[in-house]
Amino acid sequence: MIDTRSTLSDPKALRAEIRSGRFDGPTAGQGGDALQANLVILPQADAQDFLRFCQANPRPCPLLAVGEPGNPALPTLGDIDLRHDVPRYRLWRDGVLVAEPTDIADLWRDDMVSFALGCSFSFEDALTRAGIPVRHQLAGRNVPMYRTTLPTRAAGKFSGPVVVSMRPMPAADAIEAVSICQRFPLAHGAPVHLGDPAEIGIADIHRPDYGDAPDIRPGDIPVFWACGVTPQAAIDAARPALAITHAPGHMLVTDIPSGQADRRLTGVHPG
Repeated sequence: MIDTRSTLSDPKALRAEIRSGRFDGPTAGQGGDALQANLVILPQADAQDFLRFCQANPRPCPLLAVGEPGNPALPTLGDIDLRHDVPRYRLWRDGVLVAEPTDIADLWRDDMVSFALGCSFSFEDALTRAGIPVRHQLAGRNVPMYRTTLPTRAAGKFSGPVVVSMRPMPAADAIEAVSICQRFPLAHGAPVHLGDPAEIGIADIHRPDYGDAPDIRPGDIPVFWACGVTPQAAIDAARPALAITHAPGHMLVTDIPSGQADRRLTGVHPG
């Protein structure tokens, strides 16, 4: 098993390690500047409602690609096999999380429809290059994520709260991070909130709902981005008979450079 604190900058090489079972950790800091993606896989009967949910909530659910029913490939994003290429998945039955497998080949069905959604890990390389420390990467941790009181717009059976990821940083870095992240709308764009976590319903910032506890230092302010774990809160509420997602922080790493995503993914539509 590869030490997940080591870095693989080539997304193809990283997926090869994931596919072989040698890498099963969080993907923050991995894959260089490659666009990373959240994953939702649903039976075709639920896919149209979920597509409408993504379209109604583009900030937490920026749509990158939609797969053809029964096809585990997403060719616009790379040489990808969704049955094997995510380090850790989540299996949901009737809205209840029942397992976190590292491979879903035995769960795949001919009616499965896959949705790849943008991820905030995709702009972290740009933050690092600008000299802004990404604390969870430096600490070898998963990013902290929180359920909020911010609502999503309901679509069909899907609704629920917005989930956010948080990166603490000095105020001057936060201002620069806003400017940088505006250039990545397919990776959630600019932050949705800065400062007091209670204003968006977070009672204890040191106890995230997903991921690891944050490394907050004197002079830091918390900076919150919309997060692609939001669909998992919606799955919890909608209770579809079957759903498969990525485990928080364990993303699908694509072959698309994050800075080229808007140009190369223009016109994404259901397969």
